[in-house]
Amino acid sequence: MPESPEVQALAEFLSDNATRRRVEAVDIAEFRAQKTRDRPLATLVGARIDRVRRFGKHVDIATDAGHLVVTFGRAGWARWNGDAAADDAPVIARIDLDGAVLEFTDGGDWLSLGLHVVDDPFEIPAIASLGPDPLDPEFDAAAFAAASFGRRKQLKALLQEQESIAGIGNAYSDEILHVARLSPTAHATALDDVERARLLAAVTGVMRDAACARRGIPLSQQKTAKVAAMRVHGRTGLTCPVCGGAVVDLPGSKAGAQYCPACQTDGTPL
Repeated sequence: MPESPEVQALAEFLSDNATRRRVEAVDIAEFRAQKTRDRPLATLVGARIDRVRRFGKHVDIATDAGHLVVTFGRAGWARWNGDAAADDAPVIARIDLDGAVLEFTDGGDWLSLGLHVVDDPFEIPAIASLGPDPLDPEFDAAAFAAASFGRRKQLKALLQEQESIAGIGNAYSDEILHVARLSPTAHATALDDVERARLLAAVTGVMRDAACARRGIPLSQQKTAKVAAMRVHGRTGLTCPVCGGAVVDLPGSKAGAQYCPACQTDGTPL
């Protein structure tokens, strides 16, 4: 799943390369991806792209005829001018621009890509309800404290809850908790001041470092770059780069999440 560092890289790329171009034609291969049925993608034909920005894990392509908001879900992504060097996922939607082609793909077992055409991106509940964003320069201790950490909820789940903190998914939540040396099953309400400070530093550090690292990488190589940068996520059975212990799966995650017992749970497997 692309998370905010990859989506930020995509938004910056499109801002540099798609802004001021006009939509010449659109083609939808899978109509289930079109979430605003009364306002299909075809209504943007002839529109000029004015601005591209990111909201959490969503991209907003603002035109003079409305906003195209793309939700990538589990396996959605984008291609520019047919570049599929590292991604053979099927094309769900194609947008022909003057001088370029933008395609949206989905390589999952079930369709997760969503396309919305709206007057305002905040009409979409998933955007209107987003919590503070660690990539926002104004995200600080106050924003962090306001992120619903007073509830009794496991850290792994809370970090992925978009209403609490925007842009973090499965992979980066594993990385954040590893850097913070905290158990994924610890409850937010049980953290002391030192642990809370470590978690805040890890949230901002991991997400901002990842965003910087993804900047400028071709869209077709974003997933490969993300995987290569992981410390524990997706590294079951491999050596922890910090302590040399073995990385293991988080129970109940069906091998979808990982942690290091030595670094995060005092050496005791969950």
